Amino acid sequence: MSDRFRLDGKAALVTGASSGLGRHFALCLAEAGAAVALAARRLDRLEDLAAEIEAAGGRAFAVALDVTAAVSVERAVASVAEALGPIDVLINNSGVSGPPVLSVDLDEKDWDAVIDTNLKGAWLVARAVSRTMIAQGLGGSIVNVASVLGSRVASGVAAYAASKAGLIQLTRATALELARHRIRVNAILPGYIATDLNRDFLDGPAGQKMVQRVPQRRFGAPEDLDGTLLLLATDASRYITGAAIAVDGGHLVSTL
Repeated sequence: MSDRFRLDGKAALVTGASSGLGRHFALCLAEAGAAVALAARRLDRLEDLAAEIEAAGGRAFAVALDVTAAVSVERAVASVAEALGPIDVLINNSGVSGPPVLSVDLDEKDWDAVIDTNLKGAWLVARAVSRTMIAQGLGGSIVNVASVLGSRVASGVAAYAASKAGLIQLTRATALELARHRIRVNAILPGYIATDLNRDFLDGPAGQKMVQRVPQRRFGAPEDLDGTLLLLATDASRYITGAAIAVDGGHLVSTL
């Protein structure tokens, strides 16, 4: 691996790191040399992951975090900086999908839960981390994990699609504002990625219909995101900011 795709001597914060893509992202960054802060509400799962990373020779720190609560965010970011030093990379990954119902049947509390986690939560964490990056004067990279559904909608996911579309635009707005501080802000737009959380659904009849709309005719695997993650997290993308990169097997360019 080129040194430009390495993170030796850097500290990275991953939200939503207790399972799914967040867990995978944390392992990927640790393998690239980063000291990784693992943040989510389930501290027990984070501590298990931290132990796994350290057993492999890495460095990790687990911290409880509720992205929807500003006080929790500020406390967690301060704890990470104290434990690992300056935060160089943020992977803004926390997210929920909400119930799969039509917007006319969606309960207000379910709408609020999705928007508060996926959009407001991402803003709260990015705000706290970018403030520390500005104070440090060292620059940094913020990677927001959005979705192809922020650009292309499907039925029954109105709140999720709206939150991810908002996150893409938030990425662009903050990239513009933070560029003078040498802080890059970009987004990854995963397509349908198979994880332990959704594999049964994707392997079922509904999933087999969905895969026909993906030009590569397969669902992605978490490792299919590694190249884009490392590109955006490292100095390999030092002249990229405000970008939203789809990793979707061609889903966004499909007419199906």
